[in-house]
Amino acid sequence: MRRDAWWVPPLGVFAVLSSFLAYATWAAFQNANYEYGNYLSPFYSPLIFGPPPHGWFAHAPRWLAAISPALLILPFPAGFRFTCYYYRGAYYKAFWADPPSCAVGEPRNTYLGEKKLPLILQNVHRYFLYFALLFLLILGHDAWQGYRFTDASGATHFGIGVGSLVLTLNVCLLGGYTLGCHSLRHLVGGYLDRFAGRPARKTAYDCVSCLNRGHMNWAWASLFWVAFTDVYVRMCAMGIWHDWRIL
Repeated sequence: MRRDAWWVPPLGVFAVLSSFLAYATWAAFQNANYEYGNYLSPFYSPLIFGPPPHGWFAHAPRWLAAISPALLILPFPAGFRFTCYYYRGAYYKAFWADPPSCAVGEPRNTYLGEKKLPLILQNVHRYFLYFALLFLLILGHDAWQGYRFTDASGATHFGIGVGSLVLTLNVCLLGGYTLGCHSLRHLVGGYLDRFAGRPARKTAYDCVSCLNRGHMNWAWASLFWVAFTDVYVRMCAMGIWHDWRIL
């Protein structure tokens, strides 16, 4: 009985998430053009096996040599987003019509919730959070490396390029999304009945709650920017774009 364009939001979510999944899958299997000088694509970070300055180990075991480095690490940030409380609500509507929108009928007669397979696996979100926090530190280090340029003599010096700012903004947006996670909010104090006598927990809870109020905006902004960051590094590596040095 809804006469408004209720189908527009789920259709938009379907289009955006499908486009991101298609691009991320393509980029992960390319296994090329993910480094440009001191810039490293977030899709390939951390670069466990690869040459310096980004690689942790110079050579991969023979059985891993032919596998794209992105395939070793992308399952962790992907798992964090896939099980995210906000994204669940978004793609349940857009992909499964469960339900497609408020007060709109869904193509099933029973409701099973998240108590049985496969949806019970959504409960691992709290564990993916720990990996996401670790990746945030790694990407922060990558952003710092984006300000360290090597000249022709091999000396490293501080500088600012457009890519430096792209990598930095990527960490900021991912930080806003990750640190506003519902699971982190519960972890720092959401399970407490009262904060009296616990000022540190109260401050942490208020900070996470502040970010959590804009969780949807952080989720979409960080999703777009992490893809753009890969595009920027890839275009520079291919010689299509030129990284403009600001300082």
